[in-house]
Amino acid sequence: MILASQLVFLTCIWITLTPDVFAASEIKKSYQRCSASVKRARESKQETRMRNNDSTKAWLLKYKQLLHIEDHDFAMRPGFGGSPVPVGIDVQIESLDSISEVNMDFTMTFYLRHYWKDERLSFPSTTNKSMTFDHRLIEKIWVPDIFFVHSKRSFIHDTTVENIMLRVYPDGNVLFSLRITVSAMCFMDFSRFPLDTQNCSLELESYAYTEEDLMLYWKHGNKSLNTDEHISLSQFFVEEFSASSGFAFYSSTGWYNRLFINFVLRRHIFFFVLQTYFPAMLMVMLSWVSFWIDRRAVPARVSLGITTVLTMSTIISGMSASMPQVSYIKAVDVYLWVSSLFVFLSVIEYAAVNYLTTVEEWKQFKKTGKISGMYNIDTFQAMAFDGCYHDSKTEMEQTSFSLHSEEDAMRGRSTAIKLDYDNDSRSIDS
Repeated sequence: MILASQLVFLTCIWITLTPDVFAASEIKKSYQRCSASVKRARESKQETRMRNNDSTKAWLLKYKQLLHIEDHDFAMRPGFGGSPVPVGIDVQIESLDSISEVNMDFTMTFYLRHYWKDERLSFPSTTNKSMTFDHRLIEKIWVPDIFFVHSKRSFIHDTTVENIMLRVYPDGNVLFSLRITVSAMCFMDFSRFPLDTQNCSLELESYAYTEEDLMLYWKHGNKSLNTDEHISLSQFFVEEFSASSGFAFYSSTGWYNRLFINFVLRRHIFFFVLQTYFPAMLMVMLSWVSFWIDRRAVPARVSLGITTVLTMSTIISGMSASMPQVSYIKAVDVYLWVSSLFVFLSVIEYAAVNYLTTVEEWKQFKKTGKISGMYNIDTFQAMAFDGCYHDSKTEMEQTSFSLHSEEDAMRGRSTAIKLDYDNDSRSIDS
């Protein structure tokens, strides 16, 4: 390239030094063409130098040839026919989104990272630097087929692009990272609800490869599970996160390695104290107020008793609606039903006392012709009708007062009629 540019430049100089052969206009045009050729040669030389310095751009253009993707069958696992491929796993938990007692499940968002070695992806490198790719390369190479046991829903985040990262090292070591949200089942025990502690776990397993082909393990042991410090839930306190491993057997396919993400949740009770326990206690105390109301005030005591019974029924229904339909008795059920029993017995107590008292008074009335105590039949019937106490002396005074008032009114009317009659007679005589 340098020799060509020098040759063109010398040719231009030679043309400029022989004006007798070429006309002046031709000399000018040739000089312009020579200048443009020299400029293009310099620009091409500069681009070549920049391309050689930008190694990233060169790798992007030749990553298939550099990783030998076209030379291998990546439908098969690394080292097919030999020992199982060890795949290390570590997890960074971002958040626990929700815990549902009704559906018995939980939702978790986390970063799932896989580590394995595939010598088919090794490449020569003088700087020993890794190459990082996005989700577009995943479809061309082999990756572990990890799935979540007992999961209901799961998805890989795709904002703004799919949250997938693949990093390949020169020796063939591979890092494969995903950002996933999973909703999985949690087998909860509500026998001590709301004083319960729940143990939930998320299980990871290969779908196709048995332990003879793929071996899952925690990359850094117990430190492979990391969590953010700000993880918190409205009704639960996260007591512990731990990692464990085991095996799973399927009769038709064989044994598989399985990894467990275990966490312990302890429920906050203060919410249920305010919403359930305290209102139920107030209803029981309110039902006892009827014991201080006179036993003959039937409407007052009956309305109070029925109101407390219906309120307790509403509290029990609201609690049952927010809980799964389990077949065993929960701790909160014992408390609410005992409270309802106290409220119900307060109504039954009044009904029993009122009935026995009425029977006893009627027996005495048949024997003596009057009811013992400070009440007579009229007072008893009036109290049973309007629920108010009626004193016999007061009733007699009010009755006599009303009778005197009616007599005075009659006398006043008769006097007025007599005066009118006398006036009419005088007018006729005159």
